[in-house]
Amino acid sequence: MKIAFPTQQDSGIDSAVFGHFGTAGTFIVVDSETGEVKRIGNRDLNHLHGKCQPLVALGGQAVDAVVVGGIGGGALRQLNAAGIKVYRAVEGTIAENQALFEAGKLPEVTINQTCAGHQGLSGCHH
Repeated sequence: MKIAFPTQQDSGIDSAVFGHFGTAGTFIVVDSETGEVKRIGNRDLNHLHGKCQPLVALGGQAVDAVVVGGIGGGALRQLNAAGIKVYRAVEGTIAENQALFEAGKLPEVTINQTCAGHQGLSGCHH
């Protein structure tokens, strides 16, 4: 399974999971079966608010899931329509969140839990 984690500072799997999908500078994609780690620069970083194109942001990289601190409703709908589930990260590293994801301990994000605006550079206003 390929899992995408948004991050601001790329330290591989030791990176902190970022608080908002659309404004993450980088996505770290971890293949849970092979252990392969890929880095993808956000190809939709400078989009207008509310106009995030998550599949463009991921550079066309096929993923099965996204683990993130927050995400807008439009981005969530687009990912879900493409068959990609989105899960709520806990504060911590990609490695920590990957372990929780694989243990089934991260909740899937619903439309009622999406970002309603921004506070600062990294935060969603929920």
